[in-house]
Amino acid sequence: MRLENKISVITGAARGIGREIAMLFAKEGSDLAICDVNEEALGQTKAEIEKETGRKVFITKIDVTSTEDVDNFIKKILDNFRSLDILVNNAGITKDNLLIRMSEMEWDAVINVNLKGAFNCTKAVTRSMMKQRHGKIINMASIIGVMGNAGQANYAASKGGLIAFTKTVAKELGSRNINVNAIAPGFIRTDMTDKLADDMKEKLLDLIPLKRMGEAQDVAKLALFLASEDSDYVTGQVIKVDGGMVM
Repeated sequence: MRLENKISVITGAARGIGREIAMLFAKEGSDLAICDVNEEALGQTKAEIEKETGRKVFITKIDVTSTEDVDNFIKKILDNFRSLDILVNNAGITKDNLLIRMSEMEWDAVINVNLKGAFNCTKAVTRSMMKQRHGKIINMASIIGVMGNAGQANYAASKGGLIAFTKTVAKELGSRNINVNAIAPGFIRTDMTDKLADDMKEKLLDLIPLKRMGEAQDVAKLALFLASEDSDYVTGQVIKVDGGMVM
């Protein structure tokens, strides 16, 4: 197993890509500390992972925009597990609108969750990882942070900022044997994309050379590579999982 005896922290892990990453990491031998704002779904994910894998799963409902919430979460993890090997900053939201109509609340909410949340969590684990002189940090960006998209100025800014944040932290922590990378998913089949009208789906598929949407497992498999020893000489990178949409 590629993550045997590792401890992984995954934010936004109740559903979708975060849940898929948590399940795969557990199958590969990692115990988990997962968090989300959706407490009910988080509990269901914990039960399913423990039943299927037998790994230990520690859950907490937190707001990643709150420094106090995040610091307390990480402290509890270290109290329970005594180490922390992998962090996946997956928590994220969208509040789409054209710039001319976008409210300050819509802008602030997306920047706070997607970018400040990653800052809070990364800073909270850094001291422990530096002390143990190893760690893997994976930030969930997006192809929208690379290419931009009309109606998503807030989301594009948050994910573009996360990409720049990834490269900077990789440079700061590299000497301590801590790898920091980002994943940029394209259009992945989720509850959100399933609600798109058929004609919109067809338009999206026309932009994708592989002519299909990705699955959450496609992203999880890359996250597993970046979390494992297989990627020990990979840091500061942004890897797209988009079927060739952005080249």
